[in-house]
This record gives sequence, C-alpha cells and structure tokens, in this order.
Amino acid sequence: MQDIELLGVPGSPYTRKMLALLRYRRIPHRMLWGSHFDPPRGYPEPKVKLLPTFYFPTANGLEAMVDSTPIIRRLEAEHSGRTVIPDDPLLCFLDQLIEDFADEWLSKAMFHYRWNFSEDAAHAGPLLALWQHPQLSRHNSERVAADFAHRQISRLFVVGSNKHTAPVIESSFQRMVGIMDRIIERQGFVLGSRPASADFALFGQLTQLGLVDPTPAHFLECNSPRLRAWLDRAEDLSGHTDDKWLTNLAIPDHLGELLQEIGRCYAPFLIANAQAAANGQMDFETTIDNNFWSQPVFPYQVKCLEALRNSRKIMNEETRDALDSLLTGTGCEILFR
Repeated sequence: MQDIELLGVPGSPYTRKMLALLRYRRIPHRMLWGSHFDPPRGYPEPKVKLLPTFYFPTANGLEAMVDSTPIIRRLEAEHSGRTVIPDDPLLCFLDQLIEDFADEWLSKAMFHYRWNFSEDAAHAGPLLALWQHPQLSRHNSERVAADFAHRQISRLFVVGSNKHTAPVIESSFQRMVGIMDRIIERQGFVLGSRPASADFALFGQLTQLGLVDPTPAHFLECNSPRLRAWLDRAEDLSGHTDDKWLTNLAIPDHLGELLQEIGRCYAPFLIANAQAAANGQMDFETTIDNNFWSQPVFPYQVKCLEALRNSRKIMNEETRDALDSLLTGTGCEILFR
C-alpha cells in the first residue's frame, strides 16, 4: 500500500499533533515539509488550505484532506491496532471533549503568546519563513518573516487575543501547565497509561508553547520540567507499549482538574459563540473566568459544540447519566442545557 503523505511545517501545532500520532500508530507515512504558499507539484489542492494537508492514496489518485479530528477517525477506520480512541463510550466522549478543548481553546494561547509579545514575534517570524524554505537568502528570509509576522499580528483579534482577554488566555495556559504536570505524574497520559487522540492534540499545541516560543517556554521550563520532558518523549511514541485505559472509577480524581478548566473557560466560550452565531452576529462579548471577553464569531466552533451535543445524545441512558454526573459542578454541564 502507498504511504500516506502529509504537508506541514514544524510551527504548525496540528502538524506536530498528527505526525506524532502517525508515529505512535506506526502508520507508514512520508512528511512533506512546506506550506500552501509553495505546494508540492502534481498534488491535489484541498478545499480549504490548512496544515497539515493529508494526501490519501485512493483508486482514483490522491485525495487531499484537512482537519485533524476527522482525519484521526479515518485513520482509525483504515488502520488497525494501537488505537487512540477508547472503546468505552464515556472515555470516548471525554477524549473528544479534551481534544476539542486543545484544538480550539489552547490554540488561542499558542497564537497569543507567539504574536502578542514582541520578543516572541521576532523569534517566530524567521523560523516560520525558514521552516518553509531553508534555502532562502538572508534578505528574502527577512522579508518573508516580516510579512508573515505583520499578517499574523494583524489577525490576533480573530482568535480573541486583545488587551482585555490576555489575562484569561495567559492564566488558563499557566493553570494547564500544572494540570498536565499532575496528570502525567499519575498516569502518563490524560486517559490512562496509553495516549489518546486528546494527548496528541494537547501535545501539538504545547510543542509550540513549550518548545518554540520563548515566553511560554520559559514559564513551562520553570514550572514543569516533567511536562517539558513529556513533550520530548511524546514526539515519538512508536515504542510505547503500555495499553491501559482509565477505569471509570479513576476518572473523577484523574480528570477533575482538567474538566474544571474546560468548564471554566472553553464551555462559556462555546455557548457565547453559538448564541451569537444563532443571532446572526459577526462578533460577540461575554464574561469568561470573571473577565471580559470579545472576539468575532467562529462558525467552525459552532459545529464543535453541535458535535459534542450529538455525541452525548446518541449515548445510552446509563452512559449519559454517568457523564452528566461526572460533569456536574465542573462548568461543562452548561454545554448540554
């Protein structure tokens, strides 16, 4: 069978997420370093140009696909063994919720830290240019870096990063460092002693925050050498063999803090975003963690909320009751009212 190919750059958290997942699952693949600014010749273009772009071999040629979450589900269907999605329906839902939180909320911290602070932006611009084209001349790399930084800084507002929301974003990231430190010490991963898709989502964002960008990397280094070490190890888990998922009895103690963080910040964001979209608004204001929050409406994150609600809806009554009991008091329960 032809290897799966993917296009991406090291500065893309979703590229790092998926590359680490492929390694863990031992799925044959080829990494195409680059971006859609200079796409590989002869490859199909995806409908939306996002990284990573996967090129799946089919009977009719290559099929381009983006969006890491459905790609993971496709890989589960097409490749057996070393699954990253638990069979247990309660754990499966928690995996979906935590992956969603990492992809859609922790990404705000990644974007904020990279482009809100001048030192970090000056550090990221040249890296992003040279990650895509290592042979750029110094003059051209400086020009590309400046153009890229200008474009990204001008888009900070899109993810909700501004002077009012900065305390929410930064305090959430700082709490997550402590939460992940304790999770790793207890079990190694969020859903047990084996990685789930949620782990790779968290890993992807944290590679940027903890390994690339100076300000958050310094915070992580000072406050959690354990998490810093975990990031290096999670890069390649192809040799990891422990395969135990959490028992249902262990869930509250192991995931309680993380669920409270999701309920503290991400759940109210999802609700406010969905309500604004339903009202036909282009942007919205709300309160998150007792602080003012404002940003444009994200249609994709409306779909994220719908997907979570649908996953709960199709559960049997026993699992749904167990989920509702687990989420009560975490703040996540507002997602399903």
